[in-house]
Amino acid sequence: MFEHERTSLHAALDPLMLTIEHIWSTAVPGLAAKPIIDLQASVCRLAEAQSRCVEPLRALGYTYLPQYEAWLPGELFFRKAPAGPWTHHLHILQADDPRWQDRLLFRDYLRNRPEAAATYAKLKRDLAAAFDDDISGYRNAKDAFVAATLAKPARDGDRQ
Repeated sequence: MFEHERTSLHAALDPLMLTIEHIWSTAVPGLAAKPIIDLQASVCRLAEAQSRCVEPLRALGYTYLPQYEAWLPGELFFRKAPAGPWTHHLHILQADDPRWQDRLLFRDYLRNRPEAAATYAKLKRDLAAAFDDDISGYRNAKDAFVAATLAKPARDGDRQ
């Protein structure tokens, strides 16, 4: 599903999109996840992307959610729902944004360490039960695990 979507996005937005990566839980085989594919796309300049991406992405079924800029500053956020619940999230960042590399590092760390992925899956289940529909509370509660995980590759020699 990710590869199909990446191909569609490149076709609609080349040469504006530099790279498109699969991130978050569905990018880690076997990790418990909502049935939503998270994609992260890099661009040279976010302001240019904002002015040129909204309409082509709308044609692909994406909705731009500018209200998320307060939650995800320096990022454009889109959701796709062809007919029913959301199926895809698209995060557009400048290629030099530190979050670009951090998200890939987190994904790769979990891919390479099944015990860390299992710990993260348990945390997500526990937080989902505790926070129910409080998405902000759920997300904020995961931040400590993500930050600690991002610090581990630096200690383990994985960070490049």
